Amino acid sequence: SGNYYNQGEIRKKELEQSCFLLGIPACDVTVIDHRDLPDNPAVEWDTQLLATFVLKHIEANNINLVVTFDAGGVSGHANHISLYAALRYSVLHASLRCCVLVLESVSLFRKYISVLDVPVSCLLPRDALFILTEEETEQARRAMRCHRSQLLWFRHIYMLFSRYMVINSLRLL
Repeated sequence: SGNYYNQGEIRKKELEQSCFLLGIPACDVTVIDHRDLPDNPAVEWDTQLLATFVLKHIEANNINLVVTFDAGGVSGHANHISLYAALRYSVLHASLRCCVLVLESVSLFRKYISVLDVPVSCLLPRDALFILTEEETEQARRAMRCHRSQLLWFRHIYMLFSRYMVINSLRLL
């Protein structure tokens, strides 16, 4: 539930606000609050337990496309990596019946060169490439600003310079 700093309720509301700005109604947002899946950047979540929750949500909502982190978790965040592991497990062992795209983790240099990464990303192999318009990038920034409790100084730098605010390369899982 995002309770790493005892801000679970605040972060739930921020998530709902962010999703609303992105056109996702609150009824389509599922927050998992399970003692074995703590919000902690150093804790790897149980793959099978998380896969069970993810599969249940996918099936209940007839989801046919999932976008998640890759094995690097973009920032090395253990919880992000656990999501990748759970989806990979689901594809390999639980007969997941939807398409899964994983967001490519890039080097720190590429991560913070913003639009300058477009030529590099266009040349490298990938299954999907999304380049946001200025309007879409601003919408993403507005959605991120909803997460006020998490907007530390380095996330402001991220919003200004990260390629992920403009370009995202993905691979099929």
